[in-house]
Amino acid sequence: MMQFDSPRKPDLAAKRRKKVKAPRDNKSSGFDEVLQADIDALLRRHKPDTEVQTEPETDDAATPPQPTLPETFTELEVQVADISSTGDGLALSENQKHVYVVPFTVPGDKALVKIVRHFPDLSYSLTDFVKVLEPGSTRNDAGIGCQYFGKCSGCQLQMMSYEDQLAHKKRIVEKAYANFSGLIPELIPAIGDTFPSPMQYGYRTKLTPHFAAPAGAKRRGPREPHKEVPPIGFTYKNRRMDLDIEDCPLGTEIVRKGLKSERQRVADNLARYTKGATLLMRESTTRTPKPQDGSTPQSPAASTNPTRNTYIEEKRCVTDNNATSIEYVDDYLFSNRAGAFFQNNNSILPGFTEFIRQHALPPTNASDPKPIKFLLDAYSGSGLFTITLSPLFRSSLGVDVAADSIMSARENARDNNLPNTGFAAADAATLFKDGCSDDFLQQLLSYGPRRVVYVSCNVHTQARDVAVMVQGDEKKNIRYEIESIRGFDFFPQTGHVEGVAILNKATFPEKAA
Repeated sequence: MMQFDSPRKPDLAAKRRKKVKAPRDNKSSGFDEVLQADIDALLRRHKPDTEVQTEPETDDAATPPQPTLPETFTELEVQVADISSTGDGLALSENQKHVYVVPFTVPGDKALVKIVRHFPDLSYSLTDFVKVLEPGSTRNDAGIGCQYFGKCSGCQLQMMSYEDQLAHKKRIVEKAYANFSGLIPELIPAIGDTFPSPMQYGYRTKLTPHFAAPAGAKRRGPREPHKEVPPIGFTYKNRRMDLDIEDCPLGTEIVRKGLKSERQRVADNLARYTKGATLLMRESTTRTPKPQDGSTPQSPAASTNPTRNTYIEEKRCVTDNNATSIEYVDDYLFSNRAGAFFQNNNSILPGFTEFIRQHALPPTNASDPKPIKFLLDAYSGSGLFTITLSPLFRSSLGVDVAADSIMSARENARDNNLPNTGFAAADAATLFKDGCSDDFLQQLLSYGPRRVVYVSCNVHTQARDVAVMVQGDEKKNIRYEIESIRGFDFFPQTGHVEGVAILNKATFPEKAA
């Protein structure tokens, strides 16, 4: 079992991309490399045949003249041709040699945009979305559920139907393996349909809005507090400015109530804030048995919601990073430090963990004379997979670098009565540096587990790592074959998709004498 949530960026070696420092919306995910790959693909598809080079470029080749581009901050009408894996629309210039990156649009949209910044050496420009002049056939503005959509950087896809979002995310996974694995298509199985989230709004069990330090704040010496309530929320798209967010419809009901109360708390205590801050709203759930007389207990501080026939669920909003939050996945209980990592979409977790349970062991394991009996959950966190998979194995071990996660995981194993489940701390420098490090992959090939379930929040770096496993180590006579790849939609309305790849141990074919 491999689960990574802090992967390295993809490594693209195109020389021309080293000349200009491209914008990076997400330093850990390779945002600019992924966007660039889609831009290059669009330009190749529309390159006239007469411009196809018959000889390879050399370092001494003359640099082609740069196209004439509109002045920054001027408005321009564009026709969106494609949507990138980052969730941004892509529109070609009139001469089809340059691309405008247009957020909040779908293919076919004719849109009015404002030029933000040019990257001529990279053949694209960033733009701000102004409005749609003529909608494309798949645009669905009726599905937009947030008043801040089109400004906030948090969501990219609310203008798409959910079916189209799932199809788009399947294409993201397909392109990730095509662009970043380096594997021939024959080695990559058909990508499965994206696993949907039961809830498309109201699903986020955690929100972390922030606000900046007072204007002109000094780095040293006494600091002056805010004189008025600053914008509290998330960043504007394409700007280093905070957008004031009074309500986020992606949050669960209790988290949205918490956002309102936390905003008021900041306003009431403004003199205390001489720096910027990040707020926390995390849903915590407790279950109590239903009274025998059928009455429903009430708590003024909680949102009470009857669920199954045997218990009542109370939802509370935790705002202290060091407090304990509780979540249930089916009947498994997970307690964590509220500020620590845990998946933020509880609605998808029962289906997601069931999928992993169904694929953790090969279909023939029960009849195998040497069945798989042991689970190693790398980067286990507070034990989501170690615990939910534990009944399948004789023994399960979760490994993580965070001491507080290990403590929570051990408590969760005890709370769920799983004596065959253990947890251990690992050295971040050797096992989990920036996700799946080269050292870890080589250790994996040396250890040679018979089956690997690779769960990743970044399908592009997953594709790179899976390729290393597929190529294998001929000296050790070990390689892996991909059984299946599928995306999971943990964050509807956003361009993000998580990936699950199932791999089986194999050997190199014997060479003919």
